[in-house]
Amino acid sequence: MNFPRPHLRSAVTPALLTVTALVALTACGTSEADSGSTGSGSGSGAKGAVSVRIPDPGNSGVLALGKKDGSLDKALAEVGAKVEWTGSAGPFAPAAQAMNADQLDIATGSITSGITSLAQRPGFKFFTAVDPDAAGEGILVKNGSGIDSVADLVGKRVAVNQGGTGEYLLLKALAKADIPADKVKRVYLRPDQTAAVFNAGKVDAWSVWATYAVAEIGSGKAHFVADGAAIGSDNYSLNAVRTGFAEQHPEIVKALYQYLHDGSVKEKQNPAAYLNVFTDAGPTAVTGKAKEVQTEVTGKGATVEPIGPEDIKRFEAVAAFYAEQKVTKTEVDVAAHLLDIEKLT
Repeated sequence: MNFPRPHLRSAVTPALLTVTALVALTACGTSEADSGSTGSGSGSGAKGAVSVRIPDPGNSGVLALGKKDGSLDKALAEVGAKVEWTGSAGPFAPAAQAMNADQLDIATGSITSGITSLAQRPGFKFFTAVDPDAAGEGILVKNGSGIDSVADLVGKRVAVNQGGTGEYLLLKALAKADIPADKVKRVYLRPDQTAAVFNAGKVDAWSVWATYAVAEIGSGKAHFVADGAAIGSDNYSLNAVRTGFAEQHPEIVKALYQYLHDGSVKEKQNPAAYLNVFTDAGPTAVTGKAKEVQTEVTGKGATVEPIGPEDIKRFEAVAAFYAEQKVTKTEVDVAAHLLDIEKLT
């Protein structure tokens, strides 16, 4: 199987639905991955096939479409594998714990949440990268809030997910504006619980990514005071694999990479085909203006690629920044937990 060589990627907006193909994008919601609950995909009847435990992809993204049309089953069958949908896609921290406990084989998350998980007891490695999202992530404020710049956040309350994308984006924005981090109150909340708090005015801003930002922007009531491009974000989206699984089944990891890469290219070309895969109504559907926003973000996005030298330098920059900001006690050695997909044998 031939794999595309890593290319020097420009900082274009990555499509979080592509990035978080494994996490329904984008990478979040409540996770049941660590519960050990299991489900079966349509290919679960294949005798003797190796099960690959992946969080259910929900209603959007490359894996959601692959689950519906059977293309993922077909791709994995070629390397003697089948999908076992396990729990639901959610934050990376519990998914990392599930991989450590041998309850999950594949998960998606950001380099930021990845670093905080690597600082503990990592039983996983990253094997793909999608460039930082220039337009889909940032610091969200309500229209008419009077917050017109990062400097206006001084003395305000900003919701963030601790140790993940939200905290990183806020700290990065403050550092770029030469504002001491302690001048802004960080309110630690789970991202799936933050929208109600933000809309009730209990926080002044929300540092967040596309999974949640799209709905708020699509409502016409909120906007980014600073997006990923303005912040200078190095917040890649990555796919992780349980270390033991990668060691035992490198051919399956390669096949998954190829499927995700090819799917992300198609998704970028036709974003609408990867939205509302199973239903166009209800809480999992993206509708109205939010659908337009998500389609634009995805169309501008990057694709799933192997991890290259230029990516590793930026990962290391995030690790150094986290140590400097005391998010981690020491600088995490990210390079020790990466796989070169082209060298797996």
